[in-house]
Amino acid sequence: MTEADLDAVHAVESCAYAHPWSRKHFRDSLQSGYPAVLLLGEALPHERAQTARADGSVLLGYLVAMPGVDEMHLLNVTVAPAHQRQGWARFMLDALALWSRAQGAQWLWLEVRESNAPARRLYERHGFKQVGLRKGYYPAGHLQREDAVVMSLNLVPGDAAEARP
Repeated sequence: MTEADLDAVHAVESCAYAHPWSRKHFRDSLQSGYPAVLLLGEALPHERAQTARADGSVLLGYLVAMPGVDEMHLLNVTVAPAHQRQGWARFMLDALALWSRAQGAQWLWLEVRESNAPARRLYERHGFKQVGLRKGYYPAGHLQREDAVVMSLNLVPGDAAEARP
């Protein structure tokens, strides 16, 4: 992901979420040097005229992560609504886990809205375990807040400490 991609990324983000990241969130992540990658693919027939890139591909999804000492924190993973439920989120999680392990990370962390049952199921199927709850972490509209479920994935196969507090 580069600064030149931010209009397309923010357009997908705005379609995918009721409370999307701002363009500034993405720009700040890039300026901080966080790993941020795009998933590009073939355009569906109805996408060709509207959202295709110069090379004919479309933005299927993206992720942004933040490295730590022996961990990686997944900040944002999004699949464009037209391409959801096709395995792309799982594909990006696999890629992030492999890349993070190669960078020396032992843990992968994330927060997910407590109400986002499909995402929680995806993460659980991927091996993530719930390790905590952040009260009032997400905006929920009408001055309300929603809790975040904190999840972690052990990236070291056979590690005796399967979950870390």
